[in-house]
Amino acid sequence: MAKSPAWQRKEGQNPNGGLNAKGRASAKAQGSNLKPPVKSAEAKKSPAAAARRKSYCARSAGQAKMFPKAAKDPNSRLNKARRAWDC
Repeated sequence: MAKSPAWQRKEGQNPNGGLNAKGRASAKAQGSNLKPPVKSAEAKKSPAAAARRKSYCARSAGQAKMFPKAAKDPNSRLNKARRAWDC
């Protein structure tokens, strides 16, 4: 039986939230086009990066409302990813 892609397994996930480079590469092999998170310092340098960050933070804030249990847990994947994006 074939293994699931790395982005679905622990080895493709960043312990601080989101995917690591290996996870993004395995998702790209399946047709996704994922980019690394944008920190606030990077967003100040590029308007396109700032727009990506603003969009992600807005979408993930909506997820926090949909999943209140995850929003309360500081170790949830949602909160870890929001920290990675400086939301």
